[in-house]
Amino acid sequence: MRLNLRYEREGQVHEVTTNLAVIVAWERKFRAKAAQLANQIGAEDLLYLAFEASKRNGIAVPADFDRFVEGVTDIEVIDKADANPTPGAQSDVP
Repeated sequence: MRLNLRYEREGQVHEVTTNLAVIVAWERKFRAKAAQLANQIGAEDLLYLAFEASKRNGIAVPADFDRFVEGVTDIEVIDKADANPTPGAQSDVP
């Protein structure tokens, strides 16, 4: 399961992608199953996923999750599939 997240923290915008290690960390912290993310994802869930993904991608974040949250001003799930669409095929029809 992968989620692409974009968040702004202290004036800087970061994009991170979750991986299985991030999802497992979320499951352990919240004692929930990943399947619940599809139905009931909240702001704290998104922020924790971004926090864990950032740490694993070398983005400097505070060691304390609550301090991380205090600095975030915006977070969203993004769809990277449309970021670089494949060019359309050429047609012989005018």
